[in-house]
Amino acid sequence: MTHTEVAGRTYVVTGSASGIGAATAALLRERGAKVIGCDLGDADVLADLSTPDGRQSLVDQVTGYGPIDAVLAIAGGGKTGLLETNYFGTVATLEGLRPLLAQSDAPRAVAVSSTSSLAPADERVVQACLDGDEAAALALIHADPANGGAAGAYGTAKRALNRWVRKAAPTSEWAGSGIALNVVAPGVVDTPAAAYIFANDDVRSAVEAASPQPFGGFPGRPEWVGELICWLAGADNRFVTGQIIFADGGAEATLIGDLHWR
Repeated sequence: MTHTEVAGRTYVVTGSASGIGAATAALLRERGAKVIGCDLGDADVLADLSTPDGRQSLVDQVTGYGPIDAVLAIAGGGKTGLLETNYFGTVATLEGLRPLLAQSDAPRAVAVSSTSSLAPADERVVQACLDGDEAAALALIHADPANGGAAGAYGTAKRALNRWVRKAAPTSEWAGSGIALNVVAPGVVDTPAAAYIFANDDVRSAVEAASPQPFGGFPGRPEWVGELICWLAGADNRFVTGQIIFADGGAEATLIGDLHWR
């Protein structure tokens, strides 16, 4: 990546206070970009993406900064509000800021998903998300123990997000307006949100066995994921859109193999 493709551009980064968001924001600032950080605290824009009011507040506050060149929707950690933040909050951020993006000469958007999106999910919940029915999605996720509680809500939200991006990216509102829209799906990365995995040797071993990362090791580093996000969101990305790119040390390839090409 050349620093010239980043310098002078303005990036909105949600989840900027920690983890992958913080690492990505740091890379961008080092390369001369202006970053509008958004998070629950320690950020330029304070907003809770788990609520409709918080989502509108983020859009309103960012709009006050003027034109932007890229939106990096990275926020998604926490112990509660996982479906609300990871799907509805992410989509609201991207859609709410799309008019601002359209004013840029090289508008780009990246959402962060996860290898958790590969796990089986209740398709009724996924469809409710895609239909924009937050109340129905939440009712379904909490009504059936088979949906896996908080962990299940996280993976289901990311699965729905992947599908939303695949549907939205080629449309006139996105690609037709010159806006590249992609997803980066990390594997297990050393972030505060994943700290519970590393705090217990049995949990760590179980997670590593379930989602092996043969390239780069376990866990990955947030800045490794940030580098990919930066390129996808940069002016040099002129031909990549609608993609779900797994930055996971080979976990998705190990788990899925050549399934998509049979």
